[in-house]
Amino acid sequence: MNKIVYVDHSATTCIKKEVLDEMLPYFNEFYGNPSSMYELGIKSREKIEECRAKICNLIGAKEKEEIYFTSGGSESDNMIIKGIAYANRNKGNHIITTKIEHKAVLNTCKELEKDGFEVTYLDVEQNGLVNINDVRKAVKKDTILISVMFANNEVGIIEPIKEIASLARFKGIYFHTDAVQAIGNIKINVSDLGIDAMSVSAHKFYGPKGIGVAYIRKGINFTPLINGGSQENSKRAGTENVPGIVGITKAMEIAFSNLENYNLKLLNLRNNFIDKIKEKIPEVIFNGDLENRLSGNINFYIPNINGKNLLTLLNMEGICASSGSACNLAEPSYVLKALGKSNEIASNSIRLTFGDENTEADVEFIIDKIVVAVNKLKEPVK
Repeated sequence: MNKIVYVDHSATTCIKKEVLDEMLPYFNEFYGNPSSMYELGIKSREKIEECRAKICNLIGAKEKEEIYFTSGGSESDNMIIKGIAYANRNKGNHIITTKIEHKAVLNTCKELEKDGFEVTYLDVEQNGLVNINDVRKAVKKDTILISVMFANNEVGIIEPIKEIASLARFKGIYFHTDAVQAIGNIKINVSDLGIDAMSVSAHKFYGPKGIGVAYIRKGINFTPLINGGSQENSKRAGTENVPGIVGITKAMEIAFSNLENYNLKLLNLRNNFIDKIKEKIPEVIFNGDLENRLSGNINFYIPNINGKNLLTLLNMEGICASSGSACNLAEPSYVLKALGKSNEIASNSIRLTFGDENTEADVEFIIDKIVVAVNKLKEPVK
């Protein structure tokens, strides 16, 4: 079998050994139900609260009670957007978001529209950035929530979160950001940035799947998404995933301690890839702003080359890449179309997202295999 070169870190990441080692005792040694009154359960409860306090400090929240553990980014988005919308319906029914959000936000908003809420889906600039003036113009008297992702999952564009949050605060509107792609790549302090609510998922930064965080600032009223027991301060019912909570905390600690070196490494890999592919395939087109984006993200289109066929040939060589979001592979990228790209480009672009284990040798290998694949796809059909 060919060696595996994994360059799809925006889809998911492998779990780091240090994270797994931290989790293991909570599967078979400290396995008590955190709601139990005996010592084994109390130890689990104490560990959860220790983790909650650590994450609170890492993201700059004011109190650990602002941290809620969920099953991942999609649940956190639903919990926050639906929760705030329903709890504050007496204040208004208007929500502002963008056309390039993850489907966990877009489809949540569409569900709310069925229940009488009005949603404004903002366009973005051709570089992928949200225009703050467009946000300002969209605000109405009955706007209760603005939700703009921190960094886009397909093109990696980093949005002007602090400016949008400041506008929302000035207008008395709650501000949520889906930071699933950003955490682990960007140092985020919710207090400094003015973020009221934020979604996080561990498997995007070398933690386990099935665990996430919803940060919701104290004082914001929200309706629970899941009803049942009194877990998570009666706001998210269900027996807590203690190993997952331990895992997301350890993964976040590791990520935040090494952000500068991590970003420098990924930026060098990405820039090296850009230089080499432009040299080998001059007609290549890059999607989105090349500066204001996540360090490891590159999204490109090679004219007259079927993207899915290219990915198939790369897969045969052991290269794991994608055409965009793992949640939306059956149709042209709605993100690229929102950037003004044609159906041709939106259907055939390739996303590479570098990560911790990638090397310069990987870049050379990928470039060589892309060139071979492109030449093969250009050959006339006999």
